[in-house]
Order: sequence, then C-alpha cells, then structure tokens
Amino acid sequence: MPSEGRCWETLQALRSSDKGRLCYYRDWLLRGEDVLEECMSLPKLSSYSGWVVEHVLPHMQENQPVSETLPSSASASALDQPSFVPKSPDTSSAFSPASPATPDGTKGKDESQHTESMVLQSSRGIKVEGCIRMYELAHRMKGAEGLRQWQEEQERKVRALSEMASEQLKRFDEWKELKQHKEYQDLREVMEKSSREALGHQEKLKAEHRHRAKILNLKLREAEQQRVKQAELERLRKEEGQVRLRALYALQEEMLQLSQQLDASEQHKGLLKVDLAAFQTRGNQLCSLISGIIRASSESGCPTAESQAEAERALQEMRDLLMNLGQEITRACEDKRRQDEEEAQVKLQEAQMQQGPEAHKEPPATSQGPGGKQNEDLQVKVQDITMQWYQQLQDASMQCVLTFEGLTNSKDSQAKKIKMDLQKAATIPVSQISTIAGSKLKEIFDKIHSLLSGKPVQSGGRSVSVTLNPQGLDFVQYKLAEKFVKQGEEEVASHHEAAFPIAVVASGIWELHPRVGDLILAHLHKKCPYSVPFYPTFKEGMALEDYQRMLGYQVKDSKVEQQDNFLKRMSGMIRLYAAIIQLRWPYGNRQEIHPHGLNHGWRWLAQILNMEPLSDVTATLLFDFLEVCGNALMKQYQVQFWKMLILIKEDYFPRIEAITSSGQMGSFIRLKQFLEKCLQHKDIPVPKGFLTSSFWRS
Repeated sequence: MPSEGRCWETLQALRSSDKGRLCYYRDWLLRGEDVLEECMSLPKLSSYSGWVVEHVLPHMQENQPVSETLPSSASASALDQPSFVPKSPDTSSAFSPASPATPDGTKGKDESQHTESMVLQSSRGIKVEGCIRMYELAHRMKGAEGLRQWQEEQERKVRALSEMASEQLKRFDEWKELKQHKEYQDLREVMEKSSREALGHQEKLKAEHRHRAKILNLKLREAEQQRVKQAELERLRKEEGQVRLRALYALQEEMLQLSQQLDASEQHKGLLKVDLAAFQTRGNQLCSLISGIIRASSESGCPTAESQAEAERALQEMRDLLMNLGQEITRACEDKRRQDEEEAQVKLQEAQMQQGPEAHKEPPATSQGPGGKQNEDLQVKVQDITMQWYQQLQDASMQCVLTFEGLTNSKDSQAKKIKMDLQKAATIPVSQISTIAGSKLKEIFDKIHSLLSGKPVQSGGRSVSVTLNPQGLDFVQYKLAEKFVKQGEEEVASHHEAAFPIAVVASGIWELHPRVGDLILAHLHKKCPYSVPFYPTFKEGMALEDYQRMLGYQVKDSKVEQQDNFLKRMSGMIRLYAAIIQLRWPYGNRQEIHPHGLNHGWRWLAQILNMEPLSDVTATLLFDFLEVCGNALMKQYQVQFWKMLILIKEDYFPRIEAITSSGQMGSFIRLKQFLEKCLQHKDIPVPKGFLTSSFWRS
C-alpha cells in the first residue's frame, strides 16, 4: 500500500539520520506489544490530525528552511514516545495535502511534489507525522528554554565568579598589604633591634675605649716619665762622657806637647850616653796608645772611666819618660860643660905657651835624623809665595764678611726679609745646576749674572735685587761662592758627573765677576786646604779640635767625622777645582784668558809632588785630579806632562807606599792602576760627564 511504503521510507530516513545511527535498547519489546499491533493495523488518521493541520502546518510553511534542516531523528523519537502527544477528539480528518511531512530535508523538489500529491490514507502515518512535528516544536521550545536558562545560569555563574574573583583579589591585596606591613614591621623591629644592639655595642666599645685610653694614658705617662728619666740619665752620661772626652783631648794635647819636647831633645843626641831612639819609640807608643783610646771613645760615643784612667797612666808614664830623659840630658850637659871647660883650659894653656891664636869652634848641633835625607829632597811646608796668596784670599773673604755684617746682624724685619730673599736668589739657582740641557744651564747662568749685575730677578714669586740694600752685593757674592763650594762638597762628591756643569757656570761667573772667583778659592782653601796645597801644622797651645778642623775634618760635639766621609768630601771639592781650571763659559769672550786656567793646575800638581805625601789623602786627591783634569793637562803640556807622570810612578809612588798602611791601600792601588793604564796606552781618557758641543745644542 502506498501508506505502508511511505512509513518505511520514513523509517529508512530516520535510520539514516544522526539519531537513527544511535544505539537503542533491544528490550523495547518488554514495554508492551501494543506498538507492534499498532504497526500491523491499518493506517488511519489520528484524532490530532486536525490540530496538526491547523497549528503545525502553517507554522512549517512559514519556517520552511528551518524544517528542512531539522533532523529526521525526531520522528523516530516520536514513534518511540507516543505518550508525549496529547490526546484530542478525532476532528482532524481533513488534513491538507499541501504540506506533507518529509522525513528527509535533503530531498529534491520532485520528491516534495510527489509527496504533496499523495493522498493521506493512513491515519497512523498522519498521527506519527503530527507527533513528530509536535515533538520537534516542543523540543525546540524546550531547547530554547533550556539554552536560555543555561545562558542565564552561566551569566549568573560568571557574575558570581567575577564577584568572587574580585573579592578574592581584594582579599589577596589586603593579604599582600598585610604581609608587606608585617614584613615592614618585622624589618623595622629587626633594624631597631640591630640599632639597639649596635648602640649597646658602641657604648660598650666606648667604655672599653675609655678604659683602654685610661690605661694607655697611664702607660704613656709612665713611659714619658721613664723617657724623661732615661733622657736625664743619657744627658748626664753624655755630659760625663763629654767631660771625659775633653779630659782625654787635654791629655792627648799634653801628650803631643811632651812628644814634641821629646823630639826636640834630638839636638842633644851627641851628648847622651843612653839610646835616644828607645825614648822616642816608647814616646810614640804612648802617643799611639792615647790616640787609640780617643778613637775608640769617639766611636763608642762615651769614654769610660777606665779609658780615662789608662790615658792618665800613659801620660804619667810619658811625663816620667821625659823627666828621666831630661835628667839624662842635664847630666850629659854638665859632663859636656865640664869637659869643655877642661879642654878650654888646656887649650888656653897651650895657646899661651905657643902664643898663637886658636879659633874656638863650638861643635855644631846636628839635625840629621832618620828623615834627614828626605827633608833635603822634599819639603813639608808650602812655598812662601803660595802661602801669601792663600792668606790674601782668606783676608779678602774675612773683609767681605765684615762688610755685610750689618745686614746679617740686623734686627729689622725688613732687613731680615731682604737677606733671606737675596740668599735664596743666590743659592737656589746653583742648587738647580745638574746634568741638564745646555739651554736650561744658560737660563741659570743669566739669572745669576743678572742678580750680580744689579738687575731685578724673580725669586719665590717676588722681585729681588742687590740694590735693595747697600751691603746686598757683598752678601750675594759671598753666599754664591760659598754655595758653589758646598755643591762640590756634597753634589759632586756623590755624583762625579755634576762637577762639569757646576764648574762651567762658576767659571763663567768668575770671568765676569772676578771677586766671586776669589771668594770661591777662599772657601775652597778653607774647607779643603789640600787644594792650595797646604798641610796645616799643629802649633803649641792649639786645641786638637781646631787642628782637625784646619785639616778639613768636620767636628761636631767633639766627634770627628769618619775617614771615608772626609775623603769623599775632599774628593768632591778637588774634582770641582779640576773641572773649573779647564772649562770656560761657551758664550763668553774667547779672546780673554781663563781667570784661573790650566797653569794653576800644573802649579798645584808640581807643588803637591814637591811635598811629603800624606797617608790615604795624597793618593786620593791625585787620582781625582788626574782623572778629571789629566786629559786637558796632557793636551796642554804634552811631553812635560808625561815626564811628570813617570816621575810620579818611579819616585813618588814608593814614598806614598812607604807611609800607607795595609788598611789604606785602596786609594793608592786605584791611583797606581790608573797611571799604569795611561802610560801603557799613552793616553788619558776624557772624563765621564765632560760637556761636549752636543750638550750645548740640547
């Protein structure tokens, strides 16, 4: 039948739909057999067909696109659940064929037309179709309502979650703020606690510091008291030592006087029956003994009572020795006098008998001693003309000092200021002389020359001139000469190359201002008498310290400087002198002769070779002089100079070696090796640090 075919098509369409492919329960038959019975019965219109035609079909026509897209599975659900369709009277028998139900929305227009043309003959199909439509409508309404409720529920949940999140965020912020506040409070408490602990520790440290300071002050007070006590004891010890040292010097002075008296008894040697050499030997031993005591006391710094007692015993022995010698000389003189008287009487008688005149001759007093032969060859004293020149320079220096005495002893503050400014202006440029460039050396020379010429110069940021005081020029000349010699004593002694730049400036100033040169010589001769050459002699009544100062030694607090330091200073001054006599200021007048040239160096060398050598001193000074000035003397005097070197080697070396002890052979060996090398090579090398033409171009 057509209705049955349509039903099966509907079922087939439902089976092919999404819901038809779902799994269904197999026990649906247990719910009743009325389903099968209804399927097996003839189809007929339902009592609800009219309602479907009136209510469902118009709505389906209006929403045709929607109905086409609805799944056909709803029909199957309606078939499975017929109880959901409400029952109504059978008044829907006139169902409009214009809107038949199509199980499958995907069918074409041909199928729709075929369906519309069909005659609804089965009331069961119409009922099922109505149920499907009603179910779909109810399902849509229910779905829409559920969706709306779900949306509302979700919105409520979202709002609730948003509110809850907001509340939680507020709580989190409050909790975070509370935590930060708590951490801040904890940190503040920790800091306050640390501050309290630090303050407590600081107070404790302050208390400990005060306690330690108190203890330290007590210790310092005790140490100061102990230091004052020790200083007082040291002062007393030094005073006692100085008293003893002065006593030792007095004993040595008396010992030297007694020794001179002992040497003076040499003239009575022919009268004495005893050996005078034994007295002299013992006297020399006693002099050496007391000299050793004084030397040991000077090194230790404090003579002991035992040393003084030993020196007194030696002096007493010397007195006894001299007294015994005096007694022997007195007896010998008495014997000689009686003998002479007897001989005179005999001769007088013979003369009277012979009546002839006889010349009375007294036996001459011989002065030949162990050193007699050497005294005929060499002299000890300097030549008279040299001594007069030396004395004139010293007198000129003393006269210069007296000239500016008013400036140096002035109490006026302005005069004192002028004196200090002039002294700085004169000495500071000399202190700046070293192995610098020639241009810098010329600036220093011009500054010194301007100062001596009366021009204002800058010193210490102020303008200084010798015209500020009538005695200013004398003062500056004296201080300048003194500073040149002091540079030789200190700077040249330590750095031998510095002799040449200092010497060339001094030579240039000497040439333009001769009085400065005379003052330089006066200072040099006073500090280094060997530059004359001059060997001071010990005079009767002279203090030993004064004699040592005359020899060039520095004596401070009755202490004589060490021999090495003494030789070093003498060497520096001799090197400066040797450099001055051979150098000239390159920017000066070449037509004029050197104010103190090489002829004075030749004179110095000849005179020192004509004098007896001094142990350790002569060898040192000869080496320094020849090393600095030997090349210039060789070029100037040529053959005569080489003859003098041979004379030194053959005749003078043995004399130096004879008086040089084993501990002082260093300077002698150095001089000997230098001369032997020069004689071997027949040349004397240019001294190290000599100013060449390249120096002045720098």
